[in-house]
Amino acid sequence: MGNAFVHVELQTQDLVKAKKFYQGLFDWKLEDLPMGYTIVQVGEGTGGGMMKNPVSDAPSQWLAYIHVDDVTASTKKAKGLGAKVVQDVTEVPNYGWFSVILDPTGASVGLWQVKDGK
Repeated sequence: MGNAFVHVELQTQDLVKAKKFYQGLFDWKLEDLPMGYTIVQVGEGTGGGMMKNPVSDAPSQWLAYIHVDDVTASTKKAKGLGAKVVQDVTEVPNYGWFSVILDPTGASVGLWQVKDGK
């Protein structure tokens, strides 16, 4: 089956507290990147990341990303089906591209296109 969930990301107002909590709760390996992003390696299964929520008054939340072959086309298609684009297609250098949408029911989801070779 295509379009699997490939990444889950925590956007939080307190990254230090979140990292301490999840490291204590689970046997996750956390790797801090220079850009303020923490990679979550879970062993088997879908991994993810953690970051400070860029919206200062937004609640902490987990966001799931779904793999797509063409993030630009998928974002456009989602919009045509009634989705609201919250974050238009954005490149993550050396990794790929993503967008974030709200489906017609108001649920948020990320779309992810991996860079070739990753």
